[in-house]
Amino acid sequence: MSKFSKKKKGMPAINTASLPDIVFMLLFFFMVATTMRETSVMVKQQLPTATEVKKLEDKRLISTIYVGEAEDQKKYGEGDKIQLNDKIADVSQVRNFIFSQREPIPEDERDYMTTLIKADIKSNVGTINDIKKELREINALKVTYSTNIGVEK
Repeated sequence: MSKFSKKKKGMPAINTASLPDIVFMLLFFFMVATTMRETSVMVKQQLPTATEVKKLEDKRLISTIYVGEAEDQKKYGEGDKIQLNDKIADVSQVRNFIFSQREPIPEDERDYMTTLIKADIKSNVGTINDIKKELREINALKVTYSTNIGVEK
């Protein structure tokens, strides 16, 4: 008879000591890599196509105005609506929107501020002309239009 008995060899337990480190590393990665959506678009957006397009460089100097029919027509009614930040607005509120966008920008860079109009392809030209007229009155003369790259149909 032997003095020593043989121990049963089974499957060793999985070491989970490094699991919290991996979870926190993934959490920090997604926190750093993820950008928050600034605005949620509440108007229909089917952009027109154009062949000559240019990408805007400095996005912090861009103020975006959305134009199109409201997604929720029961709440906002029919016809073209203007969206400034996260709310549906009137043409008369464009002026205050541009002034509020200018405030945080340093004074020497305010001349480079651009107003981007993202208008639906079915938007009324009169609505866009009203916005342009309002922008002209407050001397916000750099206006660009957002389009998709493509060939006109």
